[in-house]
Amino acid sequence: MIETNLLDQQQIKNIHFVGIGGISMSGLAEILLNQGYKISGSDMKTSNITDRLSSLGVKIYPFHSGENIKNPDLIIYTAAVKKDNPELIRGQELGIKTIERSVLLGQIMKQYSYSINISGTHGKTTTTSMVTMIMLEADLNPTVHIGGELNAIGGNTRIGGNKYFVTEACEYVESFLKFYPYLAIILNIEADHLDYFKGIDHIKEAFLKFARLIPKDGYLVLNTDDSNILDLIDKVDCNKVTYGIYSKNSEWQAKDIEFDEHGYGSYMLVKSNEDLGRVNLSVTGIHNVSNSLAAAAACFTAGCSIESIKLGLKKFTGTHRRFETKGVINEIKVVDDYAHHPSEIMATLKAAQNTPHNKLWCIFQPHTYTRTKALLNDFSNSFNDADYVIVSDIYAARELDTGEINSTVLAEKINTVVPKAKYIKSFDEIAKHLHENAKPGDLIITMGAGDIYKVGEIFLNDR
Repeated sequence: MIETNLLDQQQIKNIHFVGIGGISMSGLAEILLNQGYKISGSDMKTSNITDRLSSLGVKIYPFHSGENIKNPDLIIYTAAVKKDNPELIRGQELGIKTIERSVLLGQIMKQYSYSINISGTHGKTTTTSMVTMIMLEADLNPTVHIGGELNAIGGNTRIGGNKYFVTEACEYVESFLKFYPYLAIILNIEADHLDYFKGIDHIKEAFLKFARLIPKDGYLVLNTDDSNILDLIDKVDCNKVTYGIYSKNSEWQAKDIEFDEHGYGSYMLVKSNEDLGRVNLSVTGIHNVSNSLAAAAACFTAGCSIESIKLGLKKFTGTHRRFETKGVINEIKVVDDYAHHPSEIMATLKAAQNTPHNKLWCIFQPHTYTRTKALLNDFSNSFNDADYVIVSDIYAARELDTGEINSTVLAEKINTVVPKAKYIKSFDEIAKHLHENAKPGDLIITMGAGDIYKVGEIFLNDR
């Protein structure tokens, strides 16, 4: 860990962010701006996020250059920024302290009495947003840092009081080991980020280390439906709160689960075998029933009333890119979702089955070469609930194409399970194919963590 006076304003006044347009970096910049620091930052792409920061007084450079470094006291960078970045090099030449984003996030947590961290392979953004909605309903005035955009707070960040800090805790490159959780949720543990982790045992070890960061008087909220999580319970020395849909011994349970004509879930909320009333959700899928149960257990532990839990969950209508309705054209509905892992794909397609439609089209963009290669067999079995699957090129993100895997291979692999997949290279070609083949009453889901949402926009705008 770095020294505790890292953000001491007697020493640190000017902070520069390399890659400030990222969803997490932008939020951290806004938090520090609100605390009185002078903020600057650079990013290769301008967006509504960088425009917002600029309107708040942040100096934004739409390119990376050593000349952007105007003697800041601290430089923040993301894990995606390479060591040969000219701003990092210039900072080193000037002897300026330079730290990675997750270290900064951990230091910000230390400023709050109660840091609430939501972790897991899937569902972090949604569950963090659910916790936020409940805490707002309970008038706890949380400061919030989300890895997505939530309309209720006008983006990905909310500046609140100095008691509660709510944030996602991402396991990639073990960044959450830089955090200071008082209450943490572990939603699930599965194989992912295999460009860093050596396998599921390595991932479980990372989550165990994270859980052990919680102080003895703190709380760990655990999903007992997940066998990998069950392996950790007895190895953590803090207060444990359990929840589950299928496990019968959980403290918090969801019983009598139903879905309405929109696919929205409802259930009887049960704590220690006591019925606490019916919860009505405004989001689809059994996975969101589980996410909401985690949020309810965590928020009750943090002091929220059952009534505020019910109201907060009812008011949560989803975050951007999580089963987000983009529009309707020719009676064909277009939805966008961030799912990019086999389990997420299956959960999203299962949720779609509870919404009215004729044929279900899944337009999938694989995210990173390493994930596609490592989980190829799992991906091939993930699309059974779709009627048609179109696979676009792999979104490289932080990786280089080594030629070992491509989307044609994935489409062919899917077709060995069920012959329904087709590889189409360009977004325009995909939209054209949809216009020629989708029928009124069909449902189209664009799916992936990259820029596949643009296919839906092209399809809807091509009237």
